[in-house]
Amino acid sequence: MTGPTEQTAAERADGERTDPLVRLSLDDLRRRTSMKWRAHPEDVLPLWVAEMDVPLAPAVAEALHRAVDLGDTGYPYGTGYAEALAAFAAERWKWDGLRIEHTALVPDVMLGIVETLRLVTLPGDAVVLCPPVYPPFYAFVGHDGRRIVEAPLGPDLRLDPAALDEAFHRARSGGRRAAFLMSNPHNPTGTVHTRAELETVAALARDHGVRVVSDEIHAPLVLPGAHFTPYLSVPGAENAFALTSASKAWNLAGLKCALAVAGPEAADDLRRMPEEVGHGPSHLGAIAHTAAFRDGTHWLDDLLTGLDANRTLLGQLVADHLPGVRYRRPEGTYLAWLDLTHLGLHDDTPAGSPGVVGDLAGPARMFLDEARVALSSGHVFGTGGEGCVRLNFATPPAVLREALARMGGALRPR
Repeated sequence: MTGPTEQTAAERADGERTDPLVRLSLDDLRRRTSMKWRAHPEDVLPLWVAEMDVPLAPAVAEALHRAVDLGDTGYPYGTGYAEALAAFAAERWKWDGLRIEHTALVPDVMLGIVETLRLVTLPGDAVVLCPPVYPPFYAFVGHDGRRIVEAPLGPDLRLDPAALDEAFHRARSGGRRAAFLMSNPHNPTGTVHTRAELETVAALARDHGVRVVSDEIHAPLVLPGAHFTPYLSVPGAENAFALTSASKAWNLAGLKCALAVAGPEAADDLRRMPEEVGHGPSHLGAIAHTAAFRDGTHWLDDLLTGLDANRTLLGQLVADHLPGVRYRRPEGTYLAWLDLTHLGLHDDTPAGSPGVVGDLAGPARMFLDEARVALSSGHVFGTGGEGCVRLNFATPPAVLREALARMGGALRPR
């Protein structure tokens, strides 16, 4: 990267941006003690785990400071979080169907997913996944004694109705219960499911008697050109569940708290969730997430502007440094899915099992070793992930430029 007195035209342009992605220097980021910046040596540029390189939204920081100054660090209580989410959903997504009495606090989205799946399936029942998909889906579902049935995405990286139909049929074989755990928007591809696609999911699920659990943690991160549709807002989804939080959009993974939301026909199921599950969320987490949804929308708008700019920049950098790599411009999230299968780097490396987030193989291993850039290895995302990598572009543009230049250098003949 350029020194303190040398500045490129691109960096001058970055300096004119006002989004949170240009507020922190590399030195600032290296002082962080979270997983993203401590799991690898200092010479590695980390573009892997889903943490953003941004300062805390002022509204969130102020709410936390007030709580600390008051010593307000007890147990979470009340419905403020759900009320803030409902208002946010009505404003941003034009959905006013979120009923406060049909929500429950859970420690985080993944633990909430596990508890929700326990309401509608038993050990040995099937959970359908659409790979390549978020690796903890495999780990958490498998560890809880459910069997996994895959319905891979289509070649366009969108939901494949035929694959879902066949998977739902297999999942329900023998008359057993089954659920579909959906990523909406989809991680790692950045696909934002359309209303029509979700209506197809709801119809298929109803036909087969499959309960849908929608992970909507990336819902606030839909970028220009796409529109988020809450799954519970489509006809036929009345017996489904959604799990969400402000964790990804406001970078609050260290402040644990999420919401489980039930459709009207699933409200009685949600009431069966054990009372002790509500002991897991952090009170400071609830305060932070409530402030984000209620008062952090201007900060979010600035972030989305920055992510849109970084998305465009990434496309340019891939074309410049990684010719032949297939990159579909993500519609949402801050995650990009890069297909390097044409390089053949995954053929000589055992892929292992999906679900282990930090496991590396193929191109991700090569880029870490040869370019000192940490990416998420595609094979942990399940079928269709081998030979691919997931790249987190929620980072300062200068870091993105340096990382892609290093990756390009690693691919050039020596």
